[in-house]
Amino acid sequence: MTVPVWLWFATVGGLLALIALDLVIVDRKPHAVTTGEAARWVIFYIACAVLFGAGVWFFAGHDPGVEFFTGYITEYSLSVDNLFIFMIIMASFKVPSIHQHRVLLVGILLALGMRSVFIAVGAALINQFVWVFFLFGGVLIWTAISMLRSKGEEERYQENALTRWVRKLFPVTDDYHGHKYLVRHQGRRMITPMLLVIVAIGSADLLFAVDSIPAIFGITQDAFLVFTANAFALMGLRQLYFLLGGLVNKLVYLSYGLAVILAFIGAKLVLHALHEYHAAPDWLDINNWVSLGVIVVVLTVTTVTSLAKARRDEQAGVEAN
Repeated sequence: MTVPVWLWFATVGGLLALIALDLVIVDRKPHAVTTGEAARWVIFYIACAVLFGAGVWFFAGHDPGVEFFTGYITEYSLSVDNLFIFMIIMASFKVPSIHQHRVLLVGILLALGMRSVFIAVGAALINQFVWVFFLFGGVLIWTAISMLRSKGEEERYQENALTRWVRKLFPVTDDYHGHKYLVRHQGRRMITPMLLVIVAIGSADLLFAVDSIPAIFGITQDAFLVFTANAFALMGLRQLYFLLGGLVNKLVYLSYGLAVILAFIGAKLVLHALHEYHAAPDWLDINNWVSLGVIVVVLTVTTVTSLAKARRDEQAGVEAN
């Protein structure tokens, strides 16, 4: 799909306008985001993604349209699994509820900027070297196996190298000072935990990109679609954090479903590379409609079975008491 420069600028400008709208309406006055408010914003961002995808479908054709929607659903579903890590980080840094929206907003914007670099590098490599598909496929399959192995292990937050480096480089205040990132305390300039937790959220999401970026390149190699699918998924992630809340802990089978999806896309990447080398039969070519169907079915089954198990566990707990 050929994307003119003006469309890139228009798309980025539109995304920035949405973020500005979010800042003016939601973040103008710090407050704890309610479930109803979060639900309305989740619907709004999903509607924006659907309208954008419909525009891609109408102007570029059904193949790019299917690629965008498949990539968006994949990125959004992978992001849901990451919400649990965000919750652990928020709890670890004891972020006040009225500041959590700002932390997620700035942290995810930082992550989107860093992901954009990954996307540009990935697109350039794919255009030059077919063997990169083998590499991306291997990463996804290994990630899927790792997810299955680590399932059931307790996840604890440990500060990554970037967060530790920032903490070592700058003195950090003990308390939050509203939305301020820098304050003068006892005659010296210090950063607040607000800035540190934003670095933690942004850098954690960058680590998540190790599997999500290769995953979407397994669906489409168009850098424009990869970027926009990532952008819409990340922008809607903040409100989903407040909407789902403790529900994330009830999605006990989600990791299994995501592992299946990553393994499926990894295998698709390997097969695509084999086709490029004329080493695989044509009937093994997996089209985007099949990919979309597999992803939707796997997510539906894992979500329904997870909620059913949570309901059975609750009933068993009530009966035991």
